[in-house]
Amino acid sequence: MANPFRTLRIFAGETVAEVKKASWPTLAELRKSTVVVIIAIILLGAFITLSDYSVYNVVTLLTKLARPGS
Repeated sequence: MANPFRTLRIFAGETVAEVKKASWPTLAELRKSTVVVIIAIILLGAFITLSDYSVYNVVTLLTKLARPGS
């Protein structure tokens, strides 16, 4: 059976090596990306809210048409 601590040490060493190879964004790039993400979240939230409201109203209308006495 392999030593789990040796395997863990190898994994940690490889992880550190890969992280050092990564290119990290500058502060300006990070800010721009954050703004883009926030705007995308706002737009997606507005779209989902509008879609939900529209579907709710269509279902309510169809329900009223299906049961005219209600």
